[in-house]
Parts: sequence; structure tokens; C-alpha cells
Amino acid sequence: MPSGSPSPRAWQRMLSGRRLDLLDPSPLDVEISDIAHGLARVARWNGQTTGAHAFSVAQHSLVVEQIFLKLRPAASANECLIALLHDAPEYVIGDMISPFKAIVGGDYKKVEQRLEEAVHLRFSLPPSIPKTLKAQIKRADRISAFFEAVALAGFSETEAAKLFGRPRGITRDMVSLEPLPATKVQRAFVRRFEEIEACRGLSAKRA
Repeated sequence: MPSGSPSPRAWQRMLSGRRLDLLDPSPLDVEISDIAHGLARVARWNGQTTGAHAFSVAQHSLVVEQIFLKLRPAASANECLIALLHDAPEYVIGDMISPFKAIVGGDYKKVEQRLEEAVHLRFSLPPSIPKTLKAQIKRADRISAFFEAVALAGFSETEAAKLFGRPRGITRDMVSLEPLPATKVQRAFVRRFEEIEACRGLSAKRA
């Protein structure tokens, strides 16, 4: 970059009015309304899915949290919120498909990790996720990916099983994968967030 040239912009303005710095994201600039709005408009599978609407990251997040609860019925409200927000950084950086993540490498992961930590701190969650919990959420994520791949993205069951593993304990009829309009998914995401927050508040009062 020539001497004296301005530094490239590394922040994004949100509809809430917040300005989120991707290089040094502050929890104070994270709002659930921005997360829900953004994730409801980010398409999974680069938009290569069937249906009148894109299957959004917000809808995927709802499905993953639903599967997580089926796998771990005794999960705490904090754990459920971590599951719901497992892809929250994508409201800023989008849903980069796995093959492209492999090409881009470590820098993408660093940005994603910083954003995840800011989101967690904003909602009073641990900045880093315990390995066991992370593995359980990842299992729910892969189960959702398997069903999405077969039902929406044109994969055969054999192909999806090679990439994501064949689900155990969860069947297709347990989850809803009909792609929904962005505004409807956005409201559902916020509603589920508020339900979990209410449970967290009750747990705090009992403690």
C-alpha cells in the first residue's frame, strides 16, 4: 500500500447503528437483532438448495439447537444458547462453504474466532467453548448438514454420509427443513433466543 494511503476499512455498520470492527470486535457492538437479521439472509450451501426461499444460516441454527437438545435433553440454558449461536459470526462474514475455508486457511478462522468470542462475551457466555460441549454441538451440526444435503442440496445419502457421517439417534422426521422466508426465520430466531434468555434468568435467580 502506498505511503499515506488510508487503511482499508475493517468495520461493518449494522442496521442497529452499531459499527463492528472485524479486526477487534467489541462485545458492546454486538446486538441480537443484527445477528438474527444477518443470519436470516445468509444462505447455506451458497444458495444451491431447492425451494422458494434460501435455507438460511438462522434456520440451520434453529435446527442444530433442536437436534442438540434431542441429543442432550438435560442441557443447560447456557449450553442451548451456545448451540443456537454456534454460527453467529456468519452474520458478519457470511457462510463460507467448507471447500473454500480449506483454501483460505488460518486467517479466516482467526477472524471467526474473534467474532465468536465477542458474541459470547456480549451474552455472558464463556469466550471459549469446552471441548466436550463443542464436540456435541458439532455432532448436531453435522447431523443437520447431512439432512440438509440430502433433502435440499441434491446430495445422495451415500455421498452425504461420506462427508458428514450417517446420523445416529436422529431421524429426518424429527426436524423441519422447509426453507422459510427471511423475515419469518428472523422472528423465530429472536423468539428462541428470548426463550433461552428467560430460562437463563430463572436459573440465575435460583442460584
